[in-house]
Amino acid sequence: MFAQCGARDLDSSYVTCGSVVKLLNTRHSVRLHSHDVKYGSGSGQQSVTGVDSADDANSYWRIRGKPDKVCQRGEPIRCGQAIRITHMKTGRNLHSHHFSSPLSNHQEVSAFGENGEGDDLDVWAVQCGETYWERDDAVRIKHVATEVFLSVTGEQYGQPIRGQREVHGMPSPNQHNYWKVMEGVFIQPGSDPVRHDEL
Repeated sequence: MFAQCGARDLDSSYVTCGSVVKLLNTRHSVRLHSHDVKYGSGSGQQSVTGVDSADDANSYWRIRGKPDKVCQRGEPIRCGQAIRITHMKTGRNLHSHHFSSPLSNHQEVSAFGENGEGDDLDVWAVQCGETYWERDDAVRIKHVATEVFLSVTGEQYGQPIRGQREVHGMPSPNQHNYWKVMEGVFIQPGSDPVRHDEL
């Protein structure tokens, strides 16, 4: 579906607005994933999991600006910037809220909305060490409204998504909530300065 490009293949070293990426949990070596399978408990919204496979097309996510702030296509994401992370296949946004996750009883993480539009619980902030989110960095992704960190602690689902790991929100930073950008398409700044796409 998308070309798989490593950081060395491109001039820029930053994750940018409009980029389509896979995110790897560095502790558990699973990629952030979603699919049109609903939770059987909690919110009943679309489930978000972690998968071992590197080539699953359901693991691509688009990096976008928050609803009330245009994120110019190709603009590097600043550390601390509020973003939305939209699942490419289903058009739903990475989301969290005060429901318990089904396996670990941490905070549920789901995919929510239609055609990329949801609500203010779709907003996350990237925590990184420099000015911008660099592709080689392991970063934390913090839910703005509830202040939990996007995490994996290793719990595995049975049917119908056997072997996939639970993704949830944890209240404190730790080794389970580091993520690194892997395969993807990285959007470069356009040559037309008047173009301000909100993807």
